[in-house]
Amino acid sequence: MATIPAQPPSGSSGTDDDVARLHALGYAQELRRRMGAFSNFAVSFTIISVLSGCLTLYYFGMEYGGPVDLVWGWIIVGVMTTIVGLGMAEIASAYPTAGGLYYWSAKLAPGNAGVWSWFTGWFNLLGQVAITAGIDFGFATFFSVFLNMTAGYPTSPGYVLIVYAGILLLHGVLNTFGVRLVSLLSDVSAWWHVLGVLVIAVVLFFVPSHHASASFIFTKFENVTTLHVPIYVFMLGLLMAQYTFTGYDASAHMSEETHSAGMSAPRGIVSSIVISLVAGWILILAITSVLPTTPALYTAIADNSAAPVVIWTDALSRVGAELLLLIAVVAQAFCGMASVTANSRMLYAFSRDGAVPGHRLWHRINPRTRTPTNGIWFCVVFAFILAVPSLWSSVAYAAVTSIATIGLYIAYVLPTFLRRIQGKAWTGGQWSLGRWSPFIGWAGVVWVIFISILFMLPEVGLSYLNHDTFNYAPIAVGVVLLFAGSYWLLSARKWFTGPKAQGSEEELRRIEAEFGHIEEELEEVD
Repeated sequence: MATIPAQPPSGSSGTDDDVARLHALGYAQELRRRMGAFSNFAVSFTIISVLSGCLTLYYFGMEYGGPVDLVWGWIIVGVMTTIVGLGMAEIASAYPTAGGLYYWSAKLAPGNAGVWSWFTGWFNLLGQVAITAGIDFGFATFFSVFLNMTAGYPTSPGYVLIVYAGILLLHGVLNTFGVRLVSLLSDVSAWWHVLGVLVIAVVLFFVPSHHASASFIFTKFENVTTLHVPIYVFMLGLLMAQYTFTGYDASAHMSEETHSAGMSAPRGIVSSIVISLVAGWILILAITSVLPTTPALYTAIADNSAAPVVIWTDALSRVGAELLLLIAVVAQAFCGMASVTANSRMLYAFSRDGAVPGHRLWHRINPRTRTPTNGIWFCVVFAFILAVPSLWSSVAYAAVTSIATIGLYIAYVLPTFLRRIQGKAWTGGQWSLGRWSPFIGWAGVVWVIFISILFMLPEVGLSYLNHDTFNYAPIAVGVVLLFAGSYWLLSARKWFTGPKAQGSEEELRRIEAEFGHIEEELEEVD
């Protein structure tokens, strides 16, 4: 593959620089490059979505540590996630391609590039599908509650799954229309999230007549579990924050559709994390300030997966809770849409390099919209399948969030680990951490190892373990390891050597010209 320049060539327009850089990575400009820096940031910020992750797992934080975990756990996880994101951003600047993580692993691997790229890609794909499922199932849960409050819609598992199927279908359709629509909706979503958090915070800080004390908000430890080791309970409670801080690799996956991607993508990764850290803390403080301090009532609410809605109803009124819930579910809908976008781009790139069964189908580009339409619907269908166990398991959603968190963070840290092995021999891109790179990189690696082990541990006392309380995350991770490992040993090791160039410079130009001709013909027909 061609050598990758540290800087884009000079003397050409920004778009030409991006295309030339993509050619140096070995790929043609098949996707439309229509996103600016803000839109790139907005996609990651939308997928992190503090109005999705914070709310859908707020009950989990109430159970595992309570206010102390919710308030301080968010800060701890946010700071460590920023460190992880900084390490990723440095690599994203050097390799601005839709493949993202698995491409990075291939270019940074000291030995067999294929095996590193292969496992990074499969963990990323698992995490992407699981995060899409987690986001949209969280939306389905909260929207079902909203429909129940306003129209009497049932909230039993079967009815929630119907809503879930409907929102996945909508997100598939919206993504099929093209990146311009997704870009516009992501921009709107970013502002909706910021203003939504401010509205909820102002209402909860100033409208209720009673608030919890500062001592309760910042120092109260609550354990509504069957576990009896406080520090272990506190650590498990970090799942709420860590699950929320996922999906920011979307800025990398949208690189081939973003102008000045060598700077826009790394900035999108880091800024989406930092702004979410601030916005999320404000939201958590606001909700925690109106938590009931009566032990029995606190415990009852902590057992409800829609705990924030119950808290809002108690603090405000039914109508007040409905209005705040409406703000939240719109944000969650935006979040799921952006997740499908990032998921499909990762699948498109991984399939472009032949790593997924049926790769020719999933790599195919719709000539009218220049989007990987088949890949979009692949992600939608498998996200639906992942949530089907919710019909018979009450812990299915928590399992999906653990799977998403572990799968994504394993994929996040492998390229950073490989980057650290290369040391000063590595030639980066325009965006660099300088002398801080070693400390930040290794700190991120250690943190991901810690949380990957933590979120596979039992979440209940051993005497309470059964099919309904078991943490299925280790099984899901094991299945991916078994599938990807077996596939590698039996077949892929013979032909998958990592990302492969689509052709020479002339061949890449020919691919792009073909798309141009198809677009002109379609415009004439229209």
